Amino acid sequence: MKKTLLTLMVGLVLMGCAKNDNPFFEKYTNKYGAPPFDKIKNEHYMPAFKEGIKQHQVEIDAIANSSEAPTFDNTIAALDYSGDLLRKVSSVFYNLYSADTNEGMDSIANEVSPLLSEHNDNIYLNEKLFARIKTLFDNRAKLGLTDEQIRLLEKYHRNFIRSGADLNPEQKIKLRAINKELGLAQLTFGKNVLDETNSYKKIVDKESDLAGLPESVRQAAAEEAKTAGQEGKWVFTTQKASFIPVLQYGENRELRKELLMAYTTRANHDNASDNKAVINKIMKLRTQKAQLLGFATSADFILDDTMAKTPKAVYDLLNTVWTPAVAKAKEEASELQKLMDKEGKGEKLEPWDWWYYSEKLRKEKYDLEEEALKPYFKLENVRQGVFDLASKLYGLKFEKLDSMPVYNPDVEVFKVTDANDSLIGILYTDYFPRPGKRAGAWMNNIVDQYKKDGINHRPIICNIGNFTKPTADKPSLLTMDEVETLFHEFGHALHGLLTQCTYPGLSGTAVARDFVELPSQIMENWCWEPEVMKTYAKHYKTGEIMPKELMDKIQKASTFNQGFINTELLAASFLDMDYHMMKDTTAFDVTKFEKASMDKIGMIPQIIVRYRSTYFNHIFSGEYSAGYYSYTWAAVLDADAFQAFKETGDIYNPKVATAFRKNILEKGDTEDPMKLYHDFRGANPNPDALLKKRGLK
Repeated sequence: MKKTLLTLMVGLVLMGCAKNDNPFFEKYTNKYGAPPFDKIKNEHYMPAFKEGIKQHQVEIDAIANSSEAPTFDNTIAALDYSGDLLRKVSSVFYNLYSADTNEGMDSIANEVSPLLSEHNDNIYLNEKLFARIKTLFDNRAKLGLTDEQIRLLEKYHRNFIRSGADLNPEQKIKLRAINKELGLAQLTFGKNVLDETNSYKKIVDKESDLAGLPESVRQAAAEEAKTAGQEGKWVFTTQKASFIPVLQYGENRELRKELLMAYTTRANHDNASDNKAVINKIMKLRTQKAQLLGFATSADFILDDTMAKTPKAVYDLLNTVWTPAVAKAKEEASELQKLMDKEGKGEKLEPWDWWYYSEKLRKEKYDLEEEALKPYFKLENVRQGVFDLASKLYGLKFEKLDSMPVYNPDVEVFKVTDANDSLIGILYTDYFPRPGKRAGAWMNNIVDQYKKDGINHRPIICNIGNFTKPTADKPSLLTMDEVETLFHEFGHALHGLLTQCTYPGLSGTAVARDFVELPSQIMENWCWEPEVMKTYAKHYKTGEIMPKELMDKIQKASTFNQGFINTELLAASFLDMDYHMMKDTTAFDVTKFEKASMDKIGMIPQIIVRYRSTYFNHIFSGEYSAGYYSYTWAAVLDADAFQAFKETGDIYNPKVATAFRKNILEKGDTEDPMKLYHDFRGANPNPDALLKKRGLK
């Protein structure tokens, strides 16, 4: 079918359904191609989804049924560029579904999930389409393609195989059923976690129960109480910005215990929001899917498309770091127990004591209190700090856009330009918790970068978090962990913004899961460098830069509590892998499974795994199934990569920064990730850099 005929068919479909009151059916009039969030309503989504699926199917059918011999342009490129309307509505809906959802969107998600699953299967199980792709794949060496085109062709061929294109008709029917059920189960898991997070409120009515808490924490809890209709009291939630300060400073041990247990038992109360049965369903379906596709386990299936490649490689890495990490954690536990013994209460160290006594120990060993640091970490200053860092490394400039439509008043928008004033992209930042936002921090694309018909379409990126909110008389003052998280997510944003790829299927963060964390985690290395801190660590009242002695203390304490940090992180990675190594699809006891997983690695009882099963969104409703190890895998890369800067004696070294931008940040998935890394560093990463950085060697 001629390209002009395909264009005409799609145009006729669109004309037949255009609705002037639906923003998705109109071209965005914003000069940057940003969605008109102020006009988008819940009732716009389903018509746009349905029409988007219909239009996309017309395009797919035209490609698959073409009488012309398959070429890269009429098959692979056409496939990659297809689905504009569906991509348009999906990107907005799923961004808001994570960041600013409501009951109406829950219903839409449940309605559209099976439709999208069916549509996806209709593409990847299309025999005529796959035959064209296979013909090109089998003859790829003779087609005169660029490296990027070969990479995209190979990626589509692999994705079709992994999506069941080689299965027989009966197996394809089974796969379709599994995919539909799995999509709904994963939605249910995430909704249950959000419902449980929103439903818990600890009301404190005795000021004596707040002993030890800084005034800023009390004030935030008082404002939370006012919002909840409990004026004159204090309310704490299972948002980290609310309960972590209580774990750090609260003298009331029972309050610390109650809040930690509320957080770590979310979706595990045998009620309507309980996730144990949902986990059973998800793992049964994932295991069945992997085995249907010829893999022994879900982990084997997932990892086959990563840098790690095999479960053995993952377990080898985790064990390499686990052994020194848990040994360090045991030393730390012993130190904390000694502090408790000095108090003469006869208490034994428990998980709800760790943060509290660690804060005391940090004060004792380094004369450093986190509460004394927070006045220097005003959110806006920290954000400006990462902007300044990006400017020094890559020549980027950031301009606030006050007139852009946003989906929530918390959102701010920035235009990002290069040193020559050319547009790099648009960045949305959304940093504060609210009932409609899931926990954690992340980066998303609203618009992908790609090149077509001589135009370089620039991306629109979101950075989203759940940081400490401003109070009536104080701005948002971040904890050290929140500062690191802001730097981390901004690294993802840079990966999405700086990409310079031709095809959307390869651009930005569309890379292997265990490579995607390199651009984010390397940013954390600059976070506590004194040269960088001088640009953002300014007292929110006076504007004075943090004193050198405080910066020195932060440097000296850089490996403090690393046993705890690495142990809870690695434990979650082991738990994730153990789930996805399952071969049996019969029902199992989630609580017993989790305990067995932790017992197997020798998890110490004073530390709780970072994510317990029933709220482990990363692996049961996110994209990190059999992939949570990626944070550790990428940590090896980022520690080694930052050494490339340190070795020059200049953490802003322009030559190294340019190499990182050109070989990592701009390349997307256009080449094998280890080749990209080798092109940047000139060698494979050295794991010793990570162990030294974390004080584990």
